[in-house]
Amino acid sequence: MILYHGSGVIIEKPLYGYGKPHNDYGQGFYCTQDMELAKEWACQDTDGGFVNTYELDDSGLKVLDLSVCNPVSWIALLLSNRIVRYSSPLEKKAAAYLKEHFLPDTTGYDLLTGYRADDSYFTYARAFLANTISAQQLQSALRLGNLGIQVCLKSRESFNAIRFMEAVPVDGETYYPKYIQRDDQAREAYYRLLEQDPADGLYVRDIIRKEMCADDLCL
Repeated sequence: MILYHGSGVIIEKPLYGYGKPHNDYGQGFYCTQDMELAKEWACQDTDGGFVNTYELDDSGLKVLDLSVCNPVSWIALLLSNRIVRYSSPLEKKAAAYLKEHFLPDTTGYDLLTGYRADDSYFTYARAFLANTISAQQLQSALRLGNLGIQVCLKSRESFNAIRFMEAVPVDGETYYPKYIQRDDQAREAYYRLLEQDPADGLYVRDIIRKEMCADDLCL
C-alpha cells in the first residue's frame, strides 16, 4: 500500500506513541492513498508544505474500514476522541447515548480507515446531534462531500511496517485554494441536503427514544 502524508515538514520516520490524542480516531499517524488530497492537506496556508510518501506492507495487519460502518458509529468515535463543547442539553444527551450504544470497538486493529472530519464534516456531526439532520441525510452528506478517506496507523506493528520513500514540496499558492474549494464544495452539498425534508428519516431523538444500537437494521 502506498500512503501519503501532507505536512509542513518532512517526516522520514513516523514515531509510534506520538501525535495529538484528540484527532478523529485518536492518537496515530494519519495518511491517505490520494496524493492530490495529501497535497491539499499539506497546505493549510499559502506557505505550502510537503507530501511524504511511504510504502506500507499491510500483509497481516488488521484493518477496520469505518466508511462502511453506519454513520452514527462514525460520529460516536469522533465524539470519544475529540474535545467537544456542547451547545444544548440535547447535544450532550445525544453524545452520551451514541458513545454508549454506537461506539465501534477498535481494539486490536492496526489500521483505521474512514472519512476525515475536518471543519465541514464536523458540522454534519454537530447538526445530527442537534436533531437538525437525519441519519439518512448524514450518510448522504458524507458520501457527497468528497473530502476523502484517511488511513490512520494505530499499532506498533503498523509503524514497523511503514517505509519512507520520498518527500516532495507542495506549492501553497496552488494547493491552498484547492483545499478551501474542496471544503466549500462539502458545505454546499450539506446545505443542499438541508433543503430536503425526508419524512421517514431517523433523527437522533428517534434513535434515543427507540433505544436503537449500532446493529439496528433501520440504520
